[in-house]
Formats: sequence, C-alpha cells, structure tokens
Amino acid sequence: MLEILLDSLIDCLKLLPFLYLSYLAVEYTEHRMSAKTKEMIYRAGKAGPLLGSLIGTVPQCGFAAAAAGLFAGGVVSPGTLLSVFLATSDEMLPVMLAQGTNGTTIAKILAAKAVVATVAGMLVDFTLETILGRRGPIPEHMDMCEHGHCGCEHHGIWYSALNHTLKTALFLFVITLVLGFGMNRFAASGLAGNIVKNSGLEAITAAIIGVIPNCAASVLVTELFLEGVLSGVGLFAGLLCGTGTGLLVLYRENRNLKENLALTAVLAVISIIAGIVLGRLIRIL
Repeated sequence: MLEILLDSLIDCLKLLPFLYLSYLAVEYTEHRMSAKTKEMIYRAGKAGPLLGSLIGTVPQCGFAAAAAGLFAGGVVSPGTLLSVFLATSDEMLPVMLAQGTNGTTIAKILAAKAVVATVAGMLVDFTLETILGRRGPIPEHMDMCEHGHCGCEHHGIWYSALNHTLKTALFLFVITLVLGFGMNRFAASGLAGNIVKNSGLEAITAAIIGVIPNCAASVLVTELFLEGVLSGVGLFAGLLCGTGTGLLVLYRENRNLKENLALTAVLAVISIIAGIVLGRLIRIL
C-alpha cells in the first residue's frame, strides 16, 4: 500500500514541470494573442503530427499530459494530439532496459510507434480538414480561466498556469492512486494472463489494459510481453493505446465530452489495427 502511495506521488511530481509549461504556453496564447492569431497557430503547419510523434517518443508520459493541455487550450490539432498519444511509451523503456532487452529491439518498437503516430495523426488532420475545411473545430473554451470561473484572468500568466497545474496535479494524484490499487490487485490475481491466453483477442485485451489512464499500464503491458504472455501484437496494441496520464488531463481540461470520447475511440481503433499489423510484420525478441 505504501509503495503504491509513493509511486502515485512520484508520478504526479514528475508531471508538474510538463503541466506547468503546457499551461504557461496556453496562458500566453490566451493573454497575448488575438483570436485570429490563435487560429493561425492552430492551422499552421501540417507537420504537427510528425513533431508530436518525435516528442512523444521521448520516454516521459509528461509529454502526453502536456499535449492534452495544449489541445484543450486550442493550440494543437487533434492529429497532433493523437500522434503524441500513440508515440508515447511511458515506462516501457526503463522496464526493458532493466530486463536487459537489447537496443535493437527497443529501437524497432520506438521507430514503429513513431511511424504509426505520424501517419495516423496526419490522416486524422487531413480527414478533418477535408470534411470541415480546417483541422477540427476551434474549441470555444479557448480561455480556460473564464471557462473554469477560477478568477485567474485577473492575475498574471505565471500565477494562472500555477493555479491550473496544482489543481490538475491533485486530480491526477487521486485518480492515479485509485487506479494503482486496482491494477495491483488485477495483476496479483493472475487474471491478466488468463484473459489474454483464453480470449483470442489479444490486441483488444492489450488495448483495454493500455488505455487505462495510468503510467503503470505500460509497465504491465511490457512485463506481460517480456514474460511471454503477450506477443508483439499485444505489446504494440497496448503501448500505442497507452497515454500515461494524457487521457486524464484531456478529460479534466477539455469539457467537450463527445470530442474526448471520439478521440479515445479513434486512439483505440488505431492501436488495435496497428498492433495486429505491426505484431505480424515486425519480429521482436
């Protein structure tokens, strides 16, 4: 119990710099730029998903949380957000390094995830731009302070960003703690192995585990793969779907529930399909 408490606290503390910087960027956008300029930033550059996938590849779940905050503020496109989510591997790298996994295997996994993230993100933005004439609707809640009725708009951007960061960090700590206890019991019960072995739907099962908004999900998926419970199909599906605390921040900051659910569904579908394809095409371990 104490270990889970400490892990939850450490996970949230590690997120603080990323959360603060993302909120600071959003606050700067809100206070310093006109609505027209915001839209130009939102629409500028179709290479957003490529940049997002490269950033997401860095082994830190904080980038996914930061991307979710920027999306909620209307700064990045849906495709860019999904590219960061898909590329994020959370705790996979330290777990594999600790287990002595060779560098070639790790490089294959990260490269494959980055390619999927880039292509999927660009396709999402292209589709939305084709249908809507732009890369998704510009969120109406561009001003988080006004939307949240927190009074931050009367203070400087440094205070406002700190206020949002602390509130989100507290929210994440409570949720992470609850999920930590739940996942610990799930793993200890041995149900994880039985479900995967008997279901015949490895990719779907792994994606369900991966989509749990907790950095521990990537640890569980990676350990199941290293133990031989999951194949490459399950590994890719679970890791592509895992966003660390990114989804928590998205649902916390973006009040458009339908939009959040749609993004989560797209993330899951892409992860399952790509997991099946990559698991069969790429030989790992």
